[in-house]
Amino acid sequence: MPLIQVTLAKGRTPEQLRALGQALTDAAEQAIGAKRETIRVGITECEPEHWFAGGETLAELRAAGKR
Repeated sequence: MPLIQVTLAKGRTPEQLRALGQALTDAAEQAIGAKRETIRVGITECEPEHWFAGGETLAELRAAGKR
């Protein structure tokens, strides 16, 4: 049973998250021949203030127009 785990900063719509889950399921099915019903996708969202890149939070980078 493949388990795909993704961590994202909050800010996507439910539709975007669903599309990601479906695309990852499709990719696992095609790439490794896993049966769809055995594929699990877990999406964890974190606050932009808790996501750091280069020592700055994603919230700060977004506010500065850098992301």
